[in-house]
Amino acid sequence: MTWLRALYATARSGLTIERRRLEPLIAFRGAAGLALVVLLSLDIFGPAVAASSAFGAYQAAIASFQRSWRARPVLALFSGGTLAVSTFLGYLSGVHTALFMTLIALWAFVAGLAWAVGPTAGIIAASNVAMMLVTVTLPTSVLAAAGHAAIIACGAVVQAGLIVLFPVRRWGAQRDALADALAAEADYARRLRQDPIAPFDPEPFVTARSAAAVTRREARRRPAELHGTRGLAERVRPVLASLADPAVGAAAEGPERDRVRELLAAAGSVLDSAAHAVRHGEPVVISAPALAVLEAPDNPDVLTGPARRAGARLATLLRDVVETAQGEGTTNDTEPLVRPTLVRMAPVVLRTMRKELHSHDSAVLRHAIRTAVVAAVGYLIGVALPFGHGYWVPLASVMVMRPAFAQTYGRAVARFGGTLVGVSVATAVVQLAHPGPYPSGALAVVCAGLMFLLMRTGYAAGSACVSAYVVFLLGMSGLDVGQTVRDRVLLTLIGGLLAMVAYAVYPAWETPRLRNRLADWLLADGRYAAAVVAHYADPAGARRTDVRDAVLAARTARIAWQEAVERATHEPVRHRGLSRSAAADAEEAMAQLGRAAMLMEAHLPSRSTTPVPDARDVAQALLHAVERGAKDIRQRRVPHWDEVRENLAAWDGEGVPDQVVRSGAGLLLDTLDELTAALDEEPPRPRPDPDELS
Repeated sequence: MTWLRALYATARSGLTIERRRLEPLIAFRGAAGLALVVLLSLDIFGPAVAASSAFGAYQAAIASFQRSWRARPVLALFSGGTLAVSTFLGYLSGVHTALFMTLIALWAFVAGLAWAVGPTAGIIAASNVAMMLVTVTLPTSVLAAAGHAAIIACGAVVQAGLIVLFPVRRWGAQRDALADALAAEADYARRLRQDPIAPFDPEPFVTARSAAAVTRREARRRPAELHGTRGLAERVRPVLASLADPAVGAAAEGPERDRVRELLAAAGSVLDSAAHAVRHGEPVVISAPALAVLEAPDNPDVLTGPARRAGARLATLLRDVVETAQGEGTTNDTEPLVRPTLVRMAPVVLRTMRKELHSHDSAVLRHAIRTAVVAAVGYLIGVALPFGHGYWVPLASVMVMRPAFAQTYGRAVARFGGTLVGVSVATAVVQLAHPGPYPSGALAVVCAGLMFLLMRTGYAAGSACVSAYVVFLLGMSGLDVGQTVRDRVLLTLIGGLLAMVAYAVYPAWETPRLRNRLADWLLADGRYAAAVVAHYADPAGARRTDVRDAVLAARTARIAWQEAVERATHEPVRHRGLSRSAAADAEEAMAQLGRAAMLMEAHLPSRSTTPVPDARDVAQALLHAVERGAKDIRQRRVPHWDEVRENLAAWDGEGVPDQVVRSGAGLLLDTLDELTAALDEEPPRPRPDPDELS
């Protein structure tokens, strides 16, 4: 993609307004908390303190809107507390420009590294830096700065208290994540009726697993229907795939295939009902036709062999899903996924950030360096310009910068467009109406409420609201009144351009890393497949946890690849060793590799099953081959699978009690060959004519 096309695409994405489900009650709660803090502070302490308290309450409310599975009060308190500390330290160094610039650069660098922990931590940290640039202008002494910091923290406490006292859809995010996973699996079951080898994107299950992790205290209070359903649903997916696939399941045509289509339709209906029940906290209602089909899934007159086993297994799992979705069933997976508290997470966060410091090719480290340099340079430019209140420059830069190219450029355009609208309207109101502190505070609360309501629809709409919010809030405190629309828009434009130039000068392109991402995915999928095949070799001694850990690693690698491809699509960089067509073909081959392993996983033998010794040699050959193949991909060579081919040729399959493992191993080799074909982009050399040689 050329730079011109990339700029056009990112500009369109930044200015796009999406239709998202609004959450008016949550927005009203955040605005009410902000109004309470502003009005009380204004009445008791005055406009300057009210502005500080408003920033704390606003930042705490914004944190509670982030995509995180932690308790919202905890996020609000953490965000407000860190902003209070940042503001106090900023004021202590604010009297010395060089010292303050150093602090800004250091704080921005740490905020950039916070993206290694996750987007929620990165957004909160970046917002703290941006708000600190504004709030340090409010106090007049060290004692006043300490008071302002305390007021900021109090604003966060008020928001956290309102979240506790007036919860909106408690556990709603976790319910939605689990319901989305069940609905995605229902759609998968219906697609398998028409396409027996239909693909499945594991992202909903990855999200549901993240949402299922809770602290020890949360585990005791979690609704019963949110515990166990996800694990059962994950075991349903390989059974669906093995039932539908002609290679290891039912025949491609005939009565057996018709019966399988009935079972898949019934499974889709049951899973949809379970998803609806989980999302709304209602009883599961199953349609009569679906219930009738599931009552006799393994009819011996129709289904035989692996298909019959899969049908019986599917019916059992679906009954368990229904029971757990109603909060009545029990599962063997009674131990919850435990998430450490924020205090226990501190050492993990420090180790993660320190790891990024030692990775010179890290996109997060490059983002941290860009953010630090741009924040310091932007502040210096803002101070040097004759407009006054130059913090608008670094504020705009820090708020739009992201580790990815498309996000940074799209947000820069959206920030400028939103600021142009928001600042123009707010400044016009201030200069024409001259509202006093109370009307200005009320207008700021209204703008913040609109921000909370519209923030998920697009960054442009949110930027307009937050720009107007800042203007009214500073106008309430008597600051920034003399600045014109032209000054504010120009400073925002400079900040956005500075962020865009910084990414162009010191980029973190994803396109050259696609081969490494593909190699990681191959290694994870290969280990998953080897773990499944090895299970057949020693059913009594094998551990299912090994297969489970391999599945999770394979899903993580696949999601990382998909995100990398999405980022690379919008980058103005020519491919370096992996074209778009090769990437698409390789992704298809890798998806089928994981699917072949999943088919065998659906029929994992019990401990009493007869071992298949030859499967051990195939598993070891497969593991060695994918390790060597991953190395070949990283070094821009075409991988080959001769070792796997030789072991399969020596394994004729005679004496194998269940042909699923032998057929599945053949599918694995076929998909590996497809990966080789996808990566072999060199045109075949013509063979010399024997007559010419003679």
